Amino acid sequence: MKMPAAGHAAFAALADQTRRDILTLLRAGPRTSGQIADAFHSSWPTISRHLGVLRHAGLVVAERRGQEIYYELNTSVFQDVVRHLMQLMKPLRRAGPKVRRRRSRPQEA
Repeated sequence: MKMPAAGHAAFAALADQTRRDILTLLRAGPRTSGQIADAFHSSWPTISRHLGVLRHAGLVVAERRGQEIYYELNTSVFQDVVRHLMQLMKPLRRAGPKVRRRRSRPQEA
């Protein structure tokens, strides 16, 4: 099973603690970019870059409503990532060495 390109970007996005914290915040529902930025001690440009990485990875979707941009989780990408991880955890089916059976010889009486 080949991982889609978005999946690779998702793993890279998940490598950063701040981005994971943003995703945790969004579990409660959509938030504006301002609400997200207010929850962190980082500067607005830093949070904006994190949101861009998450959007590029497909982990969040953004929707403009008036002057606000709302972000929310994109669970379909998470499902793809989890499915990929589950595939990695499956044991490999290995073809074991062939065992040659000896033909039984007629027993001598």
